[in-house]
Amino acid sequence: MLKGYVTVFQSYWPMLVFGLMTVFFGNFGQSFFISWYGTAIQEQLGLSAATYGSAYSAATLVSGLTILVVGGMIDRIALRWFITAAALGLTVAALLMWQVSSLPSLVIALFLLRFCGQGMMPHTAMTTMGRYFSYNRGKATSVAGNGVPLGEMVLPSLAVALIALVGWQNSWLIIALFIPLVFLPTIGFLLKRAGPSERETRGEPATSRAESIPDGSRRTVLADRRFWLAIPLILAPPFIVTGLFIHQGFVLEQKGWSSALFASAFIVYGAVHWASSIVTGTLVDRFSATHLLRFLGLPFVVGLCFGAFLEGGWVVYLMMGTLGIGIGMMGTIANAVWAEVYGTTHLGSIRSLMTSMMVISTSASPVLLGFLIDAGGTARLMLLAMAGYALVATVGATFSFRPAEVEQ
Repeated sequence: MLKGYVTVFQSYWPMLVFGLMTVFFGNFGQSFFISWYGTAIQEQLGLSAATYGSAYSAATLVSGLTILVVGGMIDRIALRWFITAAALGLTVAALLMWQVSSLPSLVIALFLLRFCGQGMMPHTAMTTMGRYFSYNRGKATSVAGNGVPLGEMVLPSLAVALIALVGWQNSWLIIALFIPLVFLPTIGFLLKRAGPSERETRGEPATSRAESIPDGSRRTVLADRRFWLAIPLILAPPFIVTGLFIHQGFVLEQKGWSSALFASAFIVYGAVHWASSIVTGTLVDRFSATHLLRFLGLPFVVGLCFGAFLEGGWVVYLMMGTLGIGIGMMGTIANAVWAEVYGTTHLGSIRSLMTSMMVISTSASPVLLGFLIDAGGTARLMLLAMAGYALVATVGATFSFRPAEVEQ
């Protein structure tokens, strides 16, 4: 399995490292990273949990709608300029977090963090992997997607250390300096070293059958019944983990888990996420993403049920490890399935649609689960509600894209 990755890396390492780095730096806009600043932000600005949650959800919702408009531009703008704009936007977001002093400035900073970090950085990386690779698309998206578990294992501890050393706001200044001084020069070097795409190297035709039919247009995708059967399952993982992370304090209190215990479980979560992504990348290249899609929701159903019904500190590791399996599968399958079904000609436009929906789903989960909590719901009910959603979405996805219907 790893031999296949080594072979691909030897031939296309500049583009693979570009994808990995771009996704990794996008983690500064992900919920698992921002959540470590939530308490400090609320205390300094005097915000209630409800006000902070509403601001976070509003910023995320607007960023999702903006991605829908801007994301398709990657089909028309040179990659070098597109990723530079996204990285500079993330730099501005970090600078705003450094100087945030009011609720309006916080909302603007969170919007840019979510738009550039959660949205545009991984969108750019995964669109590029889908377009640049064909035969090894699963492995490529897996390598790039590993920027997330790498961040999950490294960045929470880094955030805690920086906050302790220089304070939460000054830590954002360090992040803001790191992006233009390290990330931009490195990806500039990598893009210069990147050679012809895998399709060109292998002598494959520039246009496959999947790209010669009108399915590549966003309008046709939206009219495709299969898309609407698949999308609830593809949106389930970000919806679930965002809701769990944002409301982690509520779950920890009811389950009797400490913050330190949960932080240590992130290491397990990230490690399993990475391993699952590696395995899934190989399976996608062997069996296709459309074939594996129907299994995507099962780890979430099982993991959330573990958390709901089992007691003890060890359960958090079991739950987070199982969720890590699902997140690793999702990162590879969800990013490969669009190229398999609709081709790569309009891949940026299609992925921006999916990314927008994904971002919007992450804005909805804190609010919806917050209503459940305010209505007197328990942690068990919250976990079971999310497990039920994953199960229903899995059933629907079994009737969506079928491997026999997709021409490679």
